[in-house]
Amino acid sequence: MRPLLAWFAVTCAWAADRPNVVILLADDAGWGDTSFSGNRQLATPNIDSLARTGAHFDRFFVQPVCSPTRAEFLTGRYHPRLGVRGVSTGQERMNLDEKTFADSFKAAGYVTGIFGKWHNGSQWPYHPLARGFDTFWGYTSGHWGEYFDAPLEHNGVMQPSQGYIVDVLTDKALQFIERNQRKPFLCYVPFTTPHSPFSVPPTDWARFKDLPITQPATVAKDEEPDATRCVLAMLENQDRNVGRILAKLKALNLENDTLVIYFSDNGPNTSRWNGGMKGKKGMTDEGGVRSPLFVRWPGRIAAGTLVKPIAGAIDLSPTLHALAGVKRVGEKPLDGRDLSPLLLKGVDADWAPRRLFNSWANSVSVRTQTHRLDNVGNLFDLVTDPGQTTPIQAQQPELARQLSEAVAAWRQEMSLGGPNQRKGDGSQVDPRPLAIGYREFPSTMLPARDGTPLGEMRRSAKAPNSSYFVHWTKPTDAAVWNIEVMTAGTYTVTLDYTCPIADVGSTLELGIGQTKITGKVTAGWDPPLLTEQDVVPRRLHGESLMKPFHTMTLGEIKLEPGLAALKLRALAIPGQSVMDLRRVTITLK
Repeated sequence: MRPLLAWFAVTCAWAADRPNVVILLADDAGWGDTSFSGNRQLATPNIDSLARTGAHFDRFFVQPVCSPTRAEFLTGRYHPRLGVRGVSTGQERMNLDEKTFADSFKAAGYVTGIFGKWHNGSQWPYHPLARGFDTFWGYTSGHWGEYFDAPLEHNGVMQPSQGYIVDVLTDKALQFIERNQRKPFLCYVPFTTPHSPFSVPPTDWARFKDLPITQPATVAKDEEPDATRCVLAMLENQDRNVGRILAKLKALNLENDTLVIYFSDNGPNTSRWNGGMKGKKGMTDEGGVRSPLFVRWPGRIAAGTLVKPIAGAIDLSPTLHALAGVKRVGEKPLDGRDLSPLLLKGVDADWAPRRLFNSWANSVSVRTQTHRLDNVGNLFDLVTDPGQTTPIQAQQPELARQLSEAVAAWRQEMSLGGPNQRKGDGSQVDPRPLAIGYREFPSTMLPARDGTPLGEMRRSAKAPNSSYFVHWTKPTDAAVWNIEVMTAGTYTVTLDYTCPIADVGSTLELGIGQTKITGKVTAGWDPPLLTEQDVVPRRLHGESLMKPFHTMTLGEIKLEPGLAALKLRALAIPGQSVMDLRRVTITLK
């Protein structure tokens, strides 16, 4: 009995001093995508409840696109410092000398899990399991092409799933919470919606498919009504899953011992209502970077707390460390500030003024408490002109000058302007090699997204994420990946592919440096494209239509450590094409 009582006392003491942490991150939701923000076209009661029973931030800012925000949130440092240059082709990776808050929480004894979209590196040691998380369900790229019955990764292995992707991944998060209810846990749920593809369960779509658009976008002519309707349906589905998580915490009597945070990674991905602000995803204007931020911790954060000082994604890591009493792992200087005094004590009047910088594709804007200098040097007073309609740099030249100088200094400090920062290079593969052969993570997936097509081979759509290689018809066509072999040994090579039965028989050669193996395509597999999932056709948005892929074993190859190019080509093509190729997987035996 005494050991049990001692265990109970320790458990209660931990719960009182160090909260569990649940982080809910929407993907491509704008500030205006909750009913709490004034959107009357949908109802998000569960998300709204976090604001009403906790704190909400008046002006919270993220970056214009996904992976930069995620990297800043994880580290407390601006993304250019971290090596995050883009959203695909390896440019989304954080440098290996950076530490995340998950590293800190794991070191402090927390069980850590992530359930959803990672988007800061797919291969070890950029993988979430190498960045402080104990378990991972979801996908590592910036976009996933299947939202129903999607193949998902579980700790390095692809697994089938059944159901709508948000429901499935919420199920995994609930299982994690249930399994670890007597331990301190960090549960990170980066939802996949409302990022495209515009796919949503029929029951959610039914409420919105004929809905009149009563609150139009800032630029109404740019709004695509069905895309807006689908986004609203996706968000109500997301809200329902937020409700499931909150209900689980309550059922397990963990509600008062759990810190819950909700925000989004950038502005809205389509033109839709966003409070009249200028800009959307990909833009450094107010509408492209303003996000909701709701923080609930019953008994510690007063219900209805309004935080007025500006804050950003860079502030979340130091704030989480402070609220949980967890010592930070890593010594690199932070760009973010600890917001806990604003949440716990309401010290707005004592909060020092600051500037927040937003950047993407070599565009930079800077925000003060009251003003924004946009990426072309226009100054706006966002208190009197929240829609950025009237530049005032002629009326306030000194402030415009100060902020222009601040942007120039920030650019220099961040080393912006290099080739990987210029707009339009999203298909350029990052020069950092993809590592294979770590003993602690023996399988390495090399998706088409991270490779380079040669000859007439090309990706299945303009967007590299969730694409596959197509139009492989000639011996001069090839796919190349920049790799580094970490461990000498024998590796098994598999390919995920489709191939019409009439085209079976191509002879393939895979070369890594001077070492080569060959194999033959012996089985046809040519399923139809999955066209029935979308309520808005994705051909309008440059994304790949997906299909199920078959796995074939190409053979085994012996490798020595070192940098090399992995090249896959066809030596003989008896049919009209070789195959469509989703990924190469290399596993250390």
